[in-house]
Amino acid sequence: MSDEKLKSDQVADIDYNPPVKGWMDTKPAFRKGIFNYPAVVASEKYLDLPFSRKWDPREDDWKLPENWKEIVLETLKDLLKKYRSFKVFMDICVRCGACADKCHFYLGSGDPKNMPVLRAELLRSVYRNDFTTAGKLFGKLAGARELTEDVIKEWFLYFYQCTECRRCSVFCPYGIDTAEITMMGREILNRLGLGIDWIVTPAANCFRTGNHLGIQPHGFKDSVDFAVDDLVDAIGIRVEAPINKKGAEVLFVVPSADYFGDPHYFGFLGYLALFHEIGLDYTFSTFASEGGNFGLFHSAEMIKRLNAKIYAEARRLGVKWIIGGECGHMWRVLHQYMDTMNGPADFLEEPVSPITGTKFENARSTKMVHVAEFTADLIKHNKVKLDRSRNDHWIVTYHDSCNTARGMGILDEPRYILEKTCNYFYDMPENTIREQTFCCGSGSGIGTDENLEMRLRGGFPRGSAVKYVREKHGVNLLTCMCAIDKATLPAVMDFWVPGVEVAGVHEMVGNALVMKGEKRSGDLRGQPFKGEEVKEHV
Repeated sequence: MSDEKLKSDQVADIDYNPPVKGWMDTKPAFRKGIFNYPAVVASEKYLDLPFSRKWDPREDDWKLPENWKEIVLETLKDLLKKYRSFKVFMDICVRCGACADKCHFYLGSGDPKNMPVLRAELLRSVYRNDFTTAGKLFGKLAGARELTEDVIKEWFLYFYQCTECRRCSVFCPYGIDTAEITMMGREILNRLGLGIDWIVTPAANCFRTGNHLGIQPHGFKDSVDFAVDDLVDAIGIRVEAPINKKGAEVLFVVPSADYFGDPHYFGFLGYLALFHEIGLDYTFSTFASEGGNFGLFHSAEMIKRLNAKIYAEARRLGVKWIIGGECGHMWRVLHQYMDTMNGPADFLEEPVSPITGTKFENARSTKMVHVAEFTADLIKHNKVKLDRSRNDHWIVTYHDSCNTARGMGILDEPRYILEKTCNYFYDMPENTIREQTFCCGSGSGIGTDENLEMRLRGGFPRGSAVKYVREKHGVNLLTCMCAIDKATLPAVMDFWVPGVEVAGVHEMVGNALVMKGEKRSGDLRGQPFKGEEVKEHV
């Protein structure tokens, strides 16, 4: 199916009938729209990754190293030894199928190899063949198969049709984290030089300049200054946006898309307005100018390399603690890996809000607080004045971003903020939100143009849930707290639910925020408030 000819009714015509051939007897088929381009050589070399070369997934010869099989089995052996959970996940699955229909890629494609249980079997079958007695004795009867080049190609296709969202894990009776299996599969592929560019190049940029976009320090400053100027036009107030300020109380780290992307940028303006109004003593950093971490989609070592800059800058600038902005993969790394990989952060203080006095005890280890937690606390203690009617042109629903919801447990704070900043807020059906939230379909580094068809298929369940509240309540805005969601959901909405726009939670905060000395008649996008005249607030 050509990208140019994609139609929602065609993509939604999904065949869930099982194929005639068994899954071990079908070879991977690479066609336009369902796979990602390989990493460019320059980015791989910058990161000192092995076996960098030009290759094409559509060609028969992938130019694998001569000892590729030995590399795979040795890497698999090392990972099994290093990660006890991985070894457990390889052994305990009983193939009950509880996860089978929980993956958005299976629901959007009907491809059995996108069932989480079968995606894991792609790797588990090789594990059985080479690392278990039953597999060595009984072969295919025990679910084992020999490692071949076709198996490697299959791994590449399907481990990059997994967004590591972990929805399947919510329903697994044994608690198997299929996302971790995907992470192991990708780490093996990267040992063979089989990375994708939308992961490797952002990682290389981040390692070189501190952010995924490769923006230099002066470029970062220009972007922040531009935002300050835009706020003058929007609210009539010039705010302070300190950069590399030593001795500030808080280091504020955001994903680079916040100061460069649309619709992320309007949430960035919301941050600046909020921090100005409460008088927060904070600073940005030109080096830690990226909270996101594409290492999560590559390897544990890459996670650690890219995350290290945050603590390094906190130490250099002499701050007390850290606030992080709206980003999904940023927060899975911070919440689950940061302290053990780059900590302990014993040079920082346990976070305490200077405005409310609240101790964020959940962050006493990492010393880093999510901006939604910080803002919800401000609102709860009546430290900001809000006018919900300023968002009356929006009828809002909320998409629980996978990594902040399932990965971090932030479920109530964003809803509390939205209910306090919007008069018209409606949740999607309960089996599509909170812990059971559907993914955007484009996370884990696969939000590219070349695999657009698969992205749209992966976004089908989320699109269907949004369509439900649009038809029932007239919803015209989907909010979220993830940089990747904000980048990829607009295309999903345009395809499945035309007329629904995408925004960050703090854009709604910025719209509703009533500031001293402000002069405004519209929202942060420049759209007029509903029936609002220009007003000055003193």
